[in-house]
Amino acid sequence: MTSPVSPMSSRTCPSSCPAGCARTGSCSATPGRRHSTPRGGQPPKRGGVLTFAKPESWHTPETVTTTDTTRYSTAEALAWDRMHPRLTARGSWLDHCGELPLIHGTLIRLKVEHLPGDRDPKPVWLWSSRTDSDAAHLDRLWKALLRRFDLEHTFRLFKQTLGWTIPKVRDPATADLWTWLIIAAHTQLRLARPLAADLRRPLEKPTPPDRLTPARVRRGFRHLRVKAARPAGAPRPSRRGPGRPAGSKNRRPAQRHEPGKTENRAETLTERSAGRSAHRVPVLVPVPPRDPLTAVMASDGGLALLSAPGGAGGGSGRAGGRAL
Repeated sequence: MTSPVSPMSSRTCPSSCPAGCARTGSCSATPGRRHSTPRGGQPPKRGGVLTFAKPESWHTPETVTTTDTTRYSTAEALAWDRMHPRLTARGSWLDHCGELPLIHGTLIRLKVEHLPGDRDPKPVWLWSSRTDSDAAHLDRLWKALLRRFDLEHTFRLFKQTLGWTIPKVRDPATADLWTWLIIAAHTQLRLARPLAADLRRPLEKPTPPDRLTPARVRRGFRHLRVKAARPAGAPRPSRRGPGRPAGSKNRRPAQRHEPGKTENRAETLTERSAGRSAHRVPVLVPVPPRDPLTAVMASDGGLALLSAPGGAGGGSGRAGGRAL
């Protein structure tokens, strides 16, 4: 099973890496052995700090690989083992009780010679939750990250071309069935690639038959459907169902499913404290009786609102109290 790998930049942060590491742009190394100093005190938990923008703070990487690619020329990957970010009490760690843990992993720096349209690209910093990675696993990590762009284009094809999100279904089982139908249609477009003609648009470049995209195969798929064998018979024409009469009330409402959590979670301690103070409710506590009216209230249970108007005593006829 491949360990999760995520990019680390000033704006994004991996799901397995806390926000403090990406925002500060640094990671800390863990000492090999914890021991007490002669002066006493708590043994150190963190080693030296590796800052992304300061090469002089980098120690010797454990793994170095160099790969020749057809699109980016030479790609160099440096890996530092057993590195951990400095966690902060924010984001997913906002409600964590106790001392924040040390999450060990592998820090990866990927540098390519050039990009399409960029001759001097900046390096990409990655973090993997797996430690003791060898050279083969290191190359597999950053190559798997590049393949995620293909997945994004596949989801875009499902939604915009094949109509994945067009039906407004209510039953989750129906949504799963429609998803499998979309996957089957995408598989047919992939298998029909060598049989379809390239019906390209005026602004598109010619493409070899074995490199056609599913969207371009779909344009010529109607010509293939006529030539392909059809084991099923043609559908019989019929009329539309009568449906519910106009103006009648729906006596069988459809079941509604909760979409899940939709509220935004506080990212910092200040936002969480402000939200709690805004939803604070009055507190009722027992108070000793001071006048006849308060004595009657005490006989009923002895509860009084601390923010009640009026002073203590004075014959005002109101229960006095102190506001917290």
